[in-house]
Amino acid sequence: MLWYGHVPGGWGWMAMSVGMILFWAALVAVGVLLFRALSRSAGSGATATAPPTGPTPERVLAERFARGEIDEDEYRRRLAVLRADDGPRLSKS
Repeated sequence: MLWYGHVPGGWGWMAMSVGMILFWAALVAVGVLLFRALSRSAGSGATATAPPTGPTPERVLAERFARGEIDEDEYRRRLAVLRADDGPRLSKS
């Protein structure tokens, strides 16, 4: 490609090559992001209702009691707070 009699030198070819690589990388990235966004929105109903993973607070409390970190009175008191309808109460002390 000759523009007005000028031949692109080594740096011109390098800039065109890098530009083409960046163009195709951007095009592929947009395609991947679009695919992920569309697949996530289609399956979002199933993942929104999934139960949380990991141990429950009652299970953690039971494990602490089993290891001897807390005594029976503290275990029962904390378990009652966890099972209360209004949740844990914060005391001002």
